[in-house]
Amino acid sequence: MGKIVVAALYHFTRFADHTALQAPLLNLCRAQGIKGSLLLAYEGINGTIAGPRGGIDAVLAHLRAFPGCSDLEHKESIASEMPFNRMKVKLKKEIVTMGQPQVDPTLNVGNYVAPEDWNDLITREDVVVIDTRNDYEVAIGTFQGAIDPETKSFGEFPAWWEENKSRFHNKKVAMFCTGGIRCEKSTNYLLGEGVEDVYHLKGGILKYLEEVPQEDSTWDGECFVFDGRVSVKHGLEEGKYDLCYACRMPLAPADLQRPEFEKGVSCHQCIETTDEARKTRFRERQKQVNLAETRGKHHIG
Repeated sequence: MGKIVVAALYHFTRFADHTALQAPLLNLCRAQGIKGSLLLAYEGINGTIAGPRGGIDAVLAHLRAFPGCSDLEHKESIASEMPFNRMKVKLKKEIVTMGQPQVDPTLNVGNYVAPEDWNDLITREDVVVIDTRNDYEVAIGTFQGAIDPETKSFGEFPAWWEENKSRFHNKKVAMFCTGGIRCEKSTNYLLGEGVEDVYHLKGGILKYLEEVPQEDSTWDGECFVFDGRVSVKHGLEEGKYDLCYACRMPLAPADLQRPEFEKGVSCHQCIETTDEARKTRFRERQKQVNLAETRGKHHIG
């Protein structure tokens, strides 16, 4: 297959009928040898795909021909192995779920900050920096001095803001996420809440790690990604984390040595949350995975 190109993308626009876009897009991806996950909603498109260079280019050209998507941007990296098992194109109510019907990033968002200007902004005394990602993402890496809302899902962010906004009175608010999509919504939400000085990292953490040299970086750790690589480092090189396929949480190399870890069955984060019946099902699934690997096949169940 050659180099596997990974393309992360999103674009907010108003589709007249997003359902009509699903089948042709899925068929093209399959024909081009592309795997991954794309979400379609009335508000736009979001997802990550992987495959050969020509296939990625063909799908991106197809997406940019969608109504309102001519300026769709994407971020690329390289994977040593195909990081997805299959290709999915799903229809959703939102391309990133916040649960706030009044939020509309097509109307206005916060001020974009280029990666090369981010360090200067977030080190100012009048700026508060907020990580809008989920708690398990923040746990493996974040920017120095960033506030962790400790949310388990993006939909919890509005409630967290309501409870904590008094802490940030008279402060400029800078926010970031993996690729930028969550900040499109969170900055629009804050503007709607009357916050005047709102900023977000253009291209998200991925663009920062791609463009800012490690010696100049204010990023600590690795960045969780929603594909088989699990995490990436500076230069978007593949990281050291693995995944627990029982609870889908990231695992550091040391976590794989803990007694609670059983590949495909449990880790220290979930061993107490599943009963023996589920663990038995997980073991059978892992057995089938192992058998497929010995036959040179890939188990996608």
